[in-house]
Amino acid sequence: MQAFMDKDFLLNTETARVLYHDYAAQCPIIDYHCHLAPQQIWDDVRYENITQVWLGGDHYKWRLMRCAGVDEYYITGGASDYEKFCKWAEVVGKGIGNPLYHWTHLELQRFFGYHGVLSAKTADEVWSLCNAKLAEAGYTSRGLIAMSNVETICTTDDPIDTLEWHKKLLADDSFKTNVLPAWRPDKAVNIEKPDFMDYIAKLAAAAEMEIKSFADVKVALAKRMAYFHENNCRLSDHGLNYVVFEPASDETVEAIFAKKAAGETVTDMEVAQYKTACMLFFGEEYKKLDWTMQLHYGCRRDNNQRQYAILGPDTGYDTINNYAPVDQMAAYLGAVEVKCGLPRTILYSLNPADDQAIDTLCGCFQGPEAVSKIQHGSAWWFNDHFTGMTNQLSSLASLGYLAGFVGMLTDSRSFLSYPRHEYFRRILCRLLGEWVEDGRFPQDYDILGEIVKGISCSNARNYFKFPTK
Repeated sequence: MQAFMDKDFLLNTETARVLYHDYAAQCPIIDYHCHLAPQQIWDDVRYENITQVWLGGDHYKWRLMRCAGVDEYYITGGASDYEKFCKWAEVVGKGIGNPLYHWTHLELQRFFGYHGVLSAKTADEVWSLCNAKLAEAGYTSRGLIAMSNVETICTTDDPIDTLEWHKKLLADDSFKTNVLPAWRPDKAVNIEKPDFMDYIAKLAAAAEMEIKSFADVKVALAKRMAYFHENNCRLSDHGLNYVVFEPASDETVEAIFAKKAAGETVTDMEVAQYKTACMLFFGEEYKKLDWTMQLHYGCRRDNNQRQYAILGPDTGYDTINNYAPVDQMAAYLGAVEVKCGLPRTILYSLNPADDQAIDTLCGCFQGPEAVSKIQHGSAWWFNDHFTGMTNQLSSLASLGYLAGFVGMLTDSRSFLSYPRHEYFRRILCRLLGEWVEDGRFPQDYDILGEIVKGISCSNARNYFKFPTK
């Protein structure tokens, strides 16, 4: 029996062990999609205790606690930080099979040097150890990033953002990690939302112009994209229910915008037509700017309306959606390709049933501008566990070009999430090792090592073309 989470955790063959320890482990992290707050990086935030850095805002953990029957008082309610931590320790101690069990113990090992097992029995021991460590020099937001060997971070930023903190971080030579903005224009796309016109007013102010039409919206967004580009943004990200394609004439889209501006309700078809016009515009602009376009889709959000009314979005009440029409996504990609040529594009579906559709669709639009120009994004959110990662990697290898994959991201709001990259790399090396041991690929460490280092960091460097300090 293998020891629990020792140095060879998940590495079940000699080939896997060589690939991980000799090639993957030392690669820096390029976290090209996360939700860290750049101000917290600039402020070099220090946390008072492990609950604040570990449980605050982490809806992954909140969901597991709810599944275990924990009262909301101990999750997002008024319980003390110590009480919340003890409830988490009790729940995760029996979290067999859940990736949070592995992430939790990797984080305890890498940041706090704790190689025991967190449970109700050890909660006080771990609470004291972690809090003592967090009081030491270096255990700040920047220090935790440095401990994790993070080369680049891309945050998620609204078009109206001033990028104040990115500018300050860029000018700070004492902090070596590159912190770059990423363009997330969902609020300008979601015309069905009740606060859409309020947002358009904010966009107008940020762009220093009036917005009275959809043509004006596009001008304002183009101005903000230019500003983001000047401040080292090189990729966008879109959170979509699905990739929509319902094309309409310019006159029709202008009429839809005018209808919304007048306070009238837009129909589902009009929403789809407006969103299609936005996405076609974005595709063309990204191509001009040489940005990468990320499309995240397949999520049905805020399903528990009672809790949504209390806690708001991103609090653990989202689910996988089974509606992702490939015909519309293919038509959208095809339309952009015909109009201007697709930018580098990464497709992520929250539904693992879409893996093979994504991989085969990617193969329809590749080009020589980049290795694997159209990418199948890493196993996302409900899929970033052992099975989800293994299936995504296997599908990509079977139907595409695994060696060109840009690898893992954290998609996280926590400064302790970076061991997720280690978890991914161990799974990658395990899978490659199994293929070698089965005689499905030669034990050529020159090629295998290049593949592993590419997926761990160098592919992302080459693909995104990030500016450096």
